[in-house]
Amino acid sequence: MPTSPSSSAQAAREAVAWRLRELRKEAGLTVVQLAAECGWHYSKTSRIENALTGPSATDIRRWCAAVHAESQAHDLVVQSINAESMYRQWRDQVRSGLRYIQESRSRFFRETGNFRMYSSSLVPGLLQTEGYALAVLGLAAEIHHLPVDDSAEAARVRLERSRIIHEQGHRFVVVVEESVLYCQIVGPDAMAAQLGYLLTVGAMPAVSLGVIPMSARRSHWPEETFHVYDDRLVSVELVSAEVNVTQPGEVAQYLETFERLRRMAVYGAEARSLIAQALNAVDHADT
Repeated sequence: MPTSPSSSAQAAREAVAWRLRELRKEAGLTVVQLAAECGWHYSKTSRIENALTGPSATDIRRWCAAVHAESQAHDLVVQSINAESMYRQWRDQVRSGLRYIQESRSRFFRETGNFRMYSSSLVPGLLQTEGYALAVLGLAAEIHHLPVDDSAEAARVRLERSRIIHEQGHRFVVVVEESVLYCQIVGPDAMAAQLGYLLTVGAMPAVSLGVIPMSARRSHWPEETFHVYDDRLVSVELVSAEVNVTQPGEVAQYLETFERLRRMAVYGAEARSLIAQALNAVDHADT
């Protein structure tokens, strides 16, 4: 089981906090003395050292100056920025709108050659139809209480970004739980269109679409939705945040987990049969 992504982000913060605390102790300064040198209340020093508050770049530079370790400031700033970027709360991301989130990832997607996607809840974004994407992003706007609902524009950008599956130089390995095919995110017509699209896109040469049957004997339990990009980045979706994992050891854990999930899935005619059954269920529910 992969290390909890939220705990990994916290561990990265704690590593920065630990180094700052060691620098203070090596300089022979108390918490109060360090705070006085930096020009802030001693409680801030305590919060930073206990990884309760992430230090800004200015905070780190002042700290290093106070302990006469200016040469270490740059590396600590970079380490701190990396730690904070691992854990990006949704409420912070959506401030600029859902469309911005979709646009900000387009270039990264184009630069990725090998996509591995696992979902236990929804059809992955790159395989979504317009109606399905609009429903998902509309729910996101509602859940995050956006003052301006730009889900329609975000859905359009998501569809444009999804055209990458038709471009050469990319490979997509997608694994979903069978329950994804029955999740009632949209109405019957839109769901039928989405399932029909899965049948089409699953036959594309660049796409390997696997479905883990609900009846399958589990060799690994369902996980949170995660995507792996070129063995260098894992994006994990939590309720409160998106966590980006880049440490090679942790990425390797997710790759191992993905392989276990992938081996439980069925492909080709068997996967199409499961999708067709879900489509048939939608058709009967609509009559």
